[in-house]
Amino acid sequence: MKKLLLIFPVLCLISCYNKERNCNDFKTGKFKFEYEIDGEKKVTYFERTDSLEIETFEGKTDTARVRWVNDCEYILQKMKPKNMQEEKAIHMKILTTEKDSYTFEFSVVGNTNKQKGTVTKLN
Repeated sequence: MKKLLLIFPVLCLISCYNKERNCNDFKTGKFKFEYEIDGEKKVTYFERTDSLEIETFEGKTDTARVRWVNDCEYILQKMKPKNMQEEKAIHMKILTTEKDSYTFEFSVVGNTNKQKGTVTKLN
């Protein structure tokens, strides 16, 4: 009985912090990604369909293929890479969702160095 009393609060804490992910709400649409580089605010806008992502950053537009691995993870592959770095696919994983935004992590496929960000849905 004592073991049960010890396990219950732990299970309650774990279940209380399990955030719901409604990834299907973010598979398609228009989005904005804001981030900071060397103290300067940068903004990337992109539109995603089931199979394409068209990104605009500082007046330049680029297109990537989207391949969904599951409801919350996908692989981005640039269609016209300009260098060896751009040839590498990017693994994207939606971690949590809110009403009009989601938090994600991303890395080059095969690389363990992951970065995080938050995207806002515009439409």
